[in-house]
Amino acid sequence: MKQSKRAKKSNSWRIKQHRDQYFKKSKTLGYRSRASFKLIQLNDKFKFLKKNIKLLDLGASPGGWSQVASKLTMSGKILSIDIKAMDPVKNVKFLNCDILDNDTENKIINFFKGKLDVIISDIAADTTGNKSLDSIRTNQLCSEVLNLSTKILKPKGVLVSKLFMGDDFLEVKNLAKSMFSYVNFFKPDSSRDESKETYIHCKILKTL
Repeated sequence: MKQSKRAKKSNSWRIKQHRDQYFKKSKTLGYRSRASFKLIQLNDKFKFLKKNIKLLDLGASPGGWSQVASKLTMSGKILSIDIKAMDPVKNVKFLNCDILDNDTENKIINFFKGKLDVIISDIAADTTGNKSLDSIRTNQLCSEVLNLSTKILKPKGVLVSKLFMGDDFLEVKNLAKSMFSYVNFFKPDSSRDESKETYIHCKILKTL
């Protein structure tokens, strides 16, 4: 019996995963996803995860970034948010909600009892098969995260967020530059070569 196209694609994905050094390493070290190494490499580049900080992890499920943040911030205070469920991570508070909901901002402020030091976001829109549309939808989410950051970050706060190289990349870049004094881009080695994803690193809010 011939395999369906979907079955072949699924088998190809599994083979690729097992050959992936970061996939293997995540299993060995007990991380929930290979994405953990993206945050590790981003932090190696920009040095934003420090002890005792107040940190928000958006689009946190399954928890790979929260695991890394918990280890590196040590006695800091961490809140993770996702519309998908997430198993508990040590020293991390999880909220199962949507960042676009009107009351999410208040939930964040109430948890931290004020503004925070760092926002990390690996949010991506659910894929549709249309790469251009997926890029636009994910970059819209990045714009939402940027807008939220101006309301909840401390003046010298840091934001790190996923976005895709696409038609609206410049719009997101310009939005970030209108809000932050320093804006940089970095694609970690652990991002797959064929992926259009990159990460924006922003710090020090401008006076708006």
